[in-house]
Amino acid sequence: MGSRIPPLDINVGSDASSAKNAPEAATSPLVNGEKSMFRDQVRGYSSLGSPLRREIGNRSITRSFCVDDADLEDGKASKDKEMPSNFFKLPKIQNQALLSGLAYCISSCSMILVNKYILSGYGFNAGIFLMLYQNIVSVTIVSTLSLSGVVPTEPLTFKLIKVWLPVNIIFVGMLITSMFSLKYINVAMLTILKNVANVITASGETYFFKKQHDKQVWISLTLMIISAIAGGITDLSFHAVGYTWQILNCFITASYSLTLRHVMDRAKQATKSGNLNELTMVLLNNILSVPLGIILVLGFNEVEYLLET
Repeated sequence: MGSRIPPLDINVGSDASSAKNAPEAATSPLVNGEKSMFRDQVRGYSSLGSPLRREIGNRSITRSFCVDDADLEDGKASKDKEMPSNFFKLPKIQNQALLSGLAYCISSCSMILVNKYILSGYGFNAGIFLMLYQNIVSVTIVSTLSLSGVVPTEPLTFKLIKVWLPVNIIFVGMLITSMFSLKYINVAMLTILKNVANVITASGETYFFKKQHDKQVWISLTLMIISAIAGGITDLSFHAVGYTWQILNCFITASYSLTLRHVMDRAKQATKSGNLNELTMVLLNNILSVPLGIILVLGFNEVEYLLET
């Protein structure tokens, strides 16, 4: 009774003054809502007046900032994780024309040498079946690349096949005559005689398509003819059957080039996109050659030879 309980007078002046200053200094890096939230939290915890509660409040504030920092670091880390994906992109080839030319030369020379070794070295007498086998390999490779999305090809519609069928018949004749001539002619002479097809093609373009060539072109073509004649005269392994097949091959090759130029516009109109790329032509030629090749293999009775060999 005699002792008076002093009234609870919590002096929050110092805390209030520190609460007024602390948020401004502590939250200067923060923006917008974060600054006001931090100010409200500090004022609330300061008004409690209990050191224990202040400590708990400070820990909770520190924990919230740690989470925010961790989120920021995680966001930065996620960006850093996305950056290395750019390094896995394939490098862009600067001179694609040169690379394509080298690849064509290697493929063409390899094809001729392998076919020559098979037909002459092993005495393989089923040239049409060899052509059929190579067509199946080409169809398999291009179809696999097309289905996997690596290369684009046009859908093979009936309209497109109908337009392309005459070109494919000439294409098959070109491959077969090349196989038959390669069996009897050496590779050097075959390469020289193939240039005659260029002369016939240039003449056909002038006659059918009214295309004018420069003098330099005709001089080059004349030199090709002279080299073919000189090579044939000096050829010690001259074979009349092989030369006949090769001359026929030159005319068929020129016919293929001229027919291809004539049909190309209609073939593009038969596609859905209005365009016909090289890979689609490769797929068309080889996939249409398979049934024709099977018919010729059966017609030339190569099945019996294959079973006996």
